[in-house]
Amino acid sequence: MTAQRGAAGRDEPTPAAMRAATARGLQEQFPGVRVWFGEATGSWWAMVPLRDGPRLLEAATPQQLRDEIMNLRHRG
Repeated sequence: MTAQRGAAGRDEPTPAAMRAATARGLQEQFPGVRVWFGEATGSWWAMVPLRDGPRLLEAATPQQLRDEIMNLRHRG
């Protein structure tokens, strides 16, 4: 994880490193699902493999994306 110096002189993760860690965590929670943060869109994205083909999801927050993945997998 990349770090930058915080006000107290401690290394703090950069926003990009925190987003990467969040994406990895979601991918670990949902094996086979590809998760990323869209720098250009400011949205969270997931490609979810399903029986009838992959589905692309977009959400404003990681929690919303997690909920969308769970709902999609539950339905189909």
